[in-house]
Amino acid sequence: MAGTEQIRNIAIIAHVDHGKTTLVDQMLRQAGAFRANQQVDERVMDSNPLERERGITILAKNTAVRWKGVKINIVDTPGHADFGGEVERILRMVDGVLILVDAAEGPMPQTRFVTRKALDLGLLPIVAINKIDRPDAEPMRVHDEVLGLFIDLEASHQQLDAPFLYTSSRHGTATAELDEPGPDLAPLFDAILAHVPPPSSDANGPFQMLISTLDFTTFLGRMGIGRIERGTLKVGDQVALLPIGAPGPVGPEEAVERSRITKLYTFDGLHRVEVQEAVAGDIVVLAGLEGIEIGRTVTAIDHLDRMEGIAVEEPTISVDFIVNNSPFAGREGKYVTSRQVRDRLFKELERNVALKVEPTESPDTHTVSGRGELHLAILMETMRREGFEFQVSRPRVITKIGPNGERLEPYEELMIDVPEEYMGAVIEKLGPRRSEMLELKNPGQGMVRMIFRIPARGLFGYRSEFLTDTRGTGIIHHRFLDYGPWAGPLAGRKRGVLVADREGSVVAFALGNLQERAQMFVAPSDHVYEGMIAGENSRPGDLDVNVTKEKKLSNMRTTASDDNIILEPPRDITLEYGLEYIEEDELIEVTPKTIRLRKRNLSAIDRKRASRASRVADAS
Repeated sequence: MAGTEQIRNIAIIAHVDHGKTTLVDQMLRQAGAFRANQQVDERVMDSNPLERERGITILAKNTAVRWKGVKINIVDTPGHADFGGEVERILRMVDGVLILVDAAEGPMPQTRFVTRKALDLGLLPIVAINKIDRPDAEPMRVHDEVLGLFIDLEASHQQLDAPFLYTSSRHGTATAELDEPGPDLAPLFDAILAHVPPPSSDANGPFQMLISTLDFTTFLGRMGIGRIERGTLKVGDQVALLPIGAPGPVGPEEAVERSRITKLYTFDGLHRVEVQEAVAGDIVVLAGLEGIEIGRTVTAIDHLDRMEGIAVEEPTISVDFIVNNSPFAGREGKYVTSRQVRDRLFKELERNVALKVEPTESPDTHTVSGRGELHLAILMETMRREGFEFQVSRPRVITKIGPNGERLEPYEELMIDVPEEYMGAVIEKLGPRRSEMLELKNPGQGMVRMIFRIPARGLFGYRSEFLTDTRGTGIIHHRFLDYGPWAGPLAGRKRGVLVADREGSVVAFALGNLQERAQMFVAPSDHVYEGMIAGENSRPGDLDVNVTKEKKLSNMRTTASDDNIILEPPRDITLEYGLEYIEEDELIEVTPKTIRLRKRNLSAIDRKRASRASRVADAS
């Protein structure tokens, strides 16, 4: 059992795709966490299948290495702003942060977001300027930008004295001097031991611990993960689980749950190691507590002292999860009822602290609020892979009422890197979306960086336009900035859709006649139903079409009628694309095998009635 002096707790934070998970791979290798001949996957910490497919970290994960007799607990965190809830809660477990910054891109929006959280908590940073082997790397410029970021965020003098290292996570090297390349990561490990303080915990006091994250196994049930703030803990000890509330002593009127610790684990490399005793300062996993939740305090039963809970920023976007009521409902999924969907959404709240689920007047509909479209899309993708069927509405922003009764909406900071020739097209498209340019940088290397303040509504549907306008060469990132005055109405989708007018199987002959005026979403032999969206119209306004129309067979031959039909490939519909694309009168049907777009009212007559009613309401 390590003493407090022999423990260091550190989180690795950075913008998405700046090399955090790759660096942790190399740290595990060089600290001897793997056998010499052990076969290990790349980005071994990204264990979730969705993380491997998308190349991003979604869930914060713990690991530990030993260096010169000291145990270093490492937390690998997500780099995407939508998963900031994961970052906010684990920062309470650590005493220092390793801030990773790309040597070419410099500090990006998520770097600023997470660094602000870390500095506010008083954590001491170590800065690693990564990817110095990139041909366009400018480590000295990035060094100055990081110092400027610290000053902007009002870092303390101690935090401004952070050590700077220059690393290549791909090659596993670190050095304090650019002129002297490092052979390995030893300078990084030594910097962690020298600059990250040991936990300021009292090993002799009464036991106290804050639950920062949860895990679940079918054998042990829910388990709590966190750092022991005070005292020691042994298997078999009786502990008290305190309700969430203000920090300080718990009153006699509050309900306190008592439990016995049945299992106790610490981290070593990629494995959990079962131990009989753990000391203050170490990050541990507890089993045996029934009503355990993130943000609750576990204490000794004779010293009921509650710690400050975990504050997570409020969600900014919401969607409706609706039971699948399309004609194809129940064909592909195992879980289709409103009770099953509801139970799964509330189960997600146990781990996902940045999510909110609220029932509506309809028992078949639940409003789910999150930090962004990707945050919600990951939940949808996870559920469909588990066998759920459901429908999703268009995302809405969550508004607030200001101090003077005015309507406020969320604004985002949008950072765009594009080649110079596409700068005009980007500015032209962002103008009608009520954006305001905050900064424009042109270092003279062909790429321009622009920073905008834009309503969160203005970003709906923009990503696909941006990729088209920049021929796929632009980079776009955004993060929540603040709440501001309502920006007024925004222009919606400029084109209408093709709506199937009957149920059946798609025929190539019908698509051949339609593709001249549309971009199709379906392919031959796909099944469609009345009201399902089959493609995008080239003009404004929706069009009812028959995509099941077959060629009339006769014994008369002409030169024109027997031409080969060459079809363009249909557009691939993903969850993110669907969330950006649909309008208020449309839904996304999500099943384990298929993602379909459809109208809320499937019948053409019902759609005309709804359209007429909305026009009358607008006129009045």
